[in-house]
Amino acid sequence: MKMKLQLLAALICAHLCSSVATSSATAEDWPMWGKDANRNMVAPDSGPIPHDFAPGEEIGRTGKIDPDTQKKVKWVAKLGSQAFGNPVVSQGKILVGTNNEAPHNPKYKGDRSVFICLDEKTGEHLWEFNLHKLGAGKVSDWEFLGMCSSPAVTGDRVYVVTNLCEIVCLDLNGMANGNQGMQDEGAYLAGQGNPPFEIGPKDADVIWKYDMREELNVFPHNITSNSCLVVDGVVYVATSNGVDWSHINIPTPNAPSLIALDAETGELIGEDASDIGPNIMHCNWSSPSFGTFAGKPTVVFGAGDGYVYGYDPKAVKDEDDFNILPERWKVDGNLKSYRFDEAGEPIPYATPPGPSEYIATPVIHDGLIYAPIGQDPEHGEGVGRLICIDPTQVTDGIAKVVWDFTEITRSISTVSVADGLVFAADYAGQLFCLDAKTGEKKWKHDTLGHIWSSTLVADGKVFLGNEDGILTILKAGPEKQLLAEVEFPAPIYSSAIVANGVLYVATQSHLYAISADAQ
Repeated sequence: MKMKLQLLAALICAHLCSSVATSSATAEDWPMWGKDANRNMVAPDSGPIPHDFAPGEEIGRTGKIDPDTQKKVKWVAKLGSQAFGNPVVSQGKILVGTNNEAPHNPKYKGDRSVFICLDEKTGEHLWEFNLHKLGAGKVSDWEFLGMCSSPAVTGDRVYVVTNLCEIVCLDLNGMANGNQGMQDEGAYLAGQGNPPFEIGPKDADVIWKYDMREELNVFPHNITSNSCLVVDGVVYVATSNGVDWSHINIPTPNAPSLIALDAETGELIGEDASDIGPNIMHCNWSSPSFGTFAGKPTVVFGAGDGYVYGYDPKAVKDEDDFNILPERWKVDGNLKSYRFDEAGEPIPYATPPGPSEYIATPVIHDGLIYAPIGQDPEHGEGVGRLICIDPTQVTDGIAKVVWDFTEITRSISTVSVADGLVFAADYAGQLFCLDAKTGEKKWKHDTLGHIWSSTLVADGKVFLGNEDGILTILKAGPEKQLLAEVEFPAPIYSSAIVANGVLYVATQSHLYAISADAQ
């Protein structure tokens, strides 16, 4: 059970082209998973980010961190007992998902999913989106996991995927500027059959919601987890459609795996028609990316069938009058030897030599796409593959694989590409540095702990957390140089980010703001 809970922490991500709506956030903000729609885990021009800091020691079991044991920590905010949602920073606010095991508001009791908004400068709690559970248990809304998705902020709107298999649009300012959009938040947050909550100034302001279970017959596996992509007023999101408790049966194979909604109204305006559903191995948890290749804007999606797809972002009507996102190309992330043995028989899924789906988010950089395959870590370690795709070279609907790297094992970590190098981690605990154009391995480092986090490159350094609570920091260069191994009081399953010169590290229980200017 522990491994299953830990996996869902990870499910939870080049410059952004001018067609992407990124809000009024500053260039130094981190307003979405991966910073921008390319999803490249790099903070350019971040300024000095320290590696000689100390997060501090917890005082007994109080949940408080002793400030006398800290070094270069600006502030620490208490989260829940399991915090899987990766933080984002926009317009002076920090947004992060967690559970309700350390409630800020006493009216919210028990197992609930929480999405909190903090002040960027102080860590002060500003407002929260505190939502009831689906009631389906481990099958579709695993207990105590909280809100696992990383939000996307554009303008004064926040787009987040909830544990209820919904896409929800929130006001970035909460109820501070009045109640807009939905007017019955109290009943919605309480859940059907429960007395509505009295909504106050520190509650979320819901603009609209779209229920993928009700509208599209989606069956989320374990938990709904995905990060929205907002481009030209359209929200693209994976549905988390997957297998049931048997891990064999797909209850709704005809449900879409990727959809598009109108960002202003929440109306469905597009969906994939790539026949992913019948071939889902486990679930659709990978988040979409966006890039322009040879003048063609493209939504890139790593799917639950083990393929990376490229879609035209503009939906068209098909013969059945459905709004379909046209498929430009696809490519199998698995080698044939992962799918079939020497006799041509299918290799069973979840076995070490077998095929994998996509959980990591495809990264776009310099006209190429980088994506590693992986599985739920509950399935253990197994064969992996990181591929580099050139989407401008397509033959019979199949994009060209420029190079692949198979020394990496199963991975759920999104890569970072900077200065001609790719930094990629796998579940086994290894961090690889590769040449971005050729795939040549420059070096490998073993963190000695399983990895759910993604790499982050900032200030010429690579930051990577593991399940032992160790944040490993190396020089982001072609020669291996270990700078520090910083131990935190709790496991790290989320990915570190940098915004406005501050490093943010979320553990299971706390969010740390680390700055070179702090004492």
